[in-house]
Amino acid sequence: MALNFHQLHIFYTVAEKGSFSYAAQALHMTQPAVTMQVQSLEDYFGTKLFHRSTKKIELSEAGRTLMPFAKRSIELIKETDIGMSKFTHMLEGRLHLGASMTVGEYILPRLLGPFGKEYPNISVSMKVINTRQILDEVLNHQLNFGIVEAEVAHPDVHVEAVMSDELMLIVPRDHPLAAQPVVKLQEVLQYPFVLREQGSGTRTVMEQEMASAGYDPSAMKIIMELGSTGAVKSAVEAGLGISILSQSSLKHEAALGVLVVKRIEGICFSRSFHAIYLNSTILPISAVTFLTFLRERDLSQWL
Repeated sequence: MALNFHQLHIFYTVAEKGSFSYAAQALHMTQPAVTMQVQSLEDYFGTKLFHRSTKKIELSEAGRTLMPFAKRSIELIKETDIGMSKFTHMLEGRLHLGASMTVGEYILPRLLGPFGKEYPNISVSMKVINTRQILDEVLNHQLNFGIVEAEVAHPDVHVEAVMSDELMLIVPRDHPLAAQPVVKLQEVLQYPFVLREQGSGTRTVMEQEMASAGYDPSAMKIIMELGSTGAVKSAVEAGLGISILSQSSLKHEAALGVLVVKRIEGICFSRSFHAIYLNSTILPISAVTFLTFLRERDLSQWL
């Protein structure tokens, strides 16, 4: 019997989760299958790796010794996938991911064409929902990974920046701020706003940056909250209010002149788009390849 990486991964997940049932859920396995693989690993080493009781499990001394080696083996596999992803042009498979609204509606569609030409045998299925929903679906094992607009914080989730972006002020072309060469935040806050809903990455980043600059986001005159970037743009174009949105979503309207895009003096709504997935997950090579493709692209060439 040889040492099996799959068994090391299962052992590490059980130890991290503190439960065979939680590990089984995270690994999309049955609990008996997880238990059998851990027992096989214990047979290989000839020692118990966990102390089991009716209420909890704890690592044995041998299990505590094995943990750093198991962690390093998982990290090495992930690094290997990243290193080899540049050479997998004949890779086949289906890539299923979640993307938050701005990323899914305005950025990834422009990148999927070049990705498809470079990796013609990988088909892509993308679910477009807001950042909070993507996090929930990743945690509940409904999505392998997602690309989101706001950085999330959760102990079970790995977060890494893959692309950068900037939010900009948008106003109708006949708005008083449209002709001003310099726009100050104090002036902006005098006007009514149409914003994305709470829980969206765009809304979260905007509020965080305003708070960091010493302004209370709750002081904004919010007259409308809408569930998509397209709806917000239409409302601003109709003169219902002004807004702050990703510059990557404004190319068409700015070119037509129906919306005027402005920077606000003294504040920069810069952000990164992040890939998120469970710490216990080893992503399929198709997903690793896609993330490597995104990291190596300069968004300014595509937006």
